[in-house]
Amino acid sequence: MDPRPHPLPALRTVRANGVTLAYRETGPATAPPLLLLPARGESSADWAPVMGPLAAHRRVLALDPRGHGASEYPGTYSFPLLRDDVRAFLAALSLPRVDLVAHSLGGIIACLLAQEHPGLIRRLVLEDVPAPLPLATPRPVPERPTGPLGFDWRMVLATEHPRNHPDPAWWERMERADVPALVLAGGPTSVVDQSTVSALAERLPRARLVTVPAGHHIHAEDPDAFLAHVLPFLTADAPGDGPANAPAREPAGEAANEAGSN
Repeated sequence: MDPRPHPLPALRTVRANGVTLAYRETGPATAPPLLLLPARGESSADWAPVMGPLAAHRRVLALDPRGHGASEYPGTYSFPLLRDDVRAFLAALSLPRVDLVAHSLGGIIACLLAQEHPGLIRRLVLEDVPAPLPLATPRPVPERPTGPLGFDWRMVLATEHPRNHPDPAWWERMERADVPALVLAGGPTSVVDQSTVSALAERLPRARLVTVPAGHHIHAEDPDAFLAHVLPFLTADAPGDGPANAPAREPAGEAANEAGSN
């Protein structure tokens, strides 16, 4: 494995869910697709330390969510909107099923997608993602940093309240995210309460928890360890996996779940 920063592929754009989304793509076009979702305030460029090794095995697509990086800053943000953007992005690129690796805020988006549309995800990797539970001590509203930002500050404000007081349905429905999952915890130096990462792993029906004591940004701080856990998980076969680029049979009740989603 060579976790040196990968020369970033050129940005591409696509219209999805009424917004223009930017993304980077690398790896063989015929390989199984792998979608990368960044943390809040980050962009597709954040995956540079691991993008090259991942692209040796997968068609890698790294997305800038709305309000991030080079994607559109529409001023309207919510976790369900961010989830629906991802679903529309996959549809726009004719990707019926993907492996999904998501970090922090991206992991919340991924969990919501897996709850409502588990057939879209073959395997799920969650990097230091806290459970969507109310915080015992709510975080104060952050102050805007000085200078130019690589993200829309309105997105930060819009996603801060749900982080303190998430929709209870997100936790109640977590058992619907019935996909093989690898949950990576950043250990004691992470800014995320590790008990909430463990709680998420316990709640997901088919999750395995691994602690990599590298802090919140495991893929950047210790890319070797990140890849040592992620690559075997993505390439191993499990009953019912099927090809990552093949449509999955929709589970019973999928249409009902979609009608009832927020």
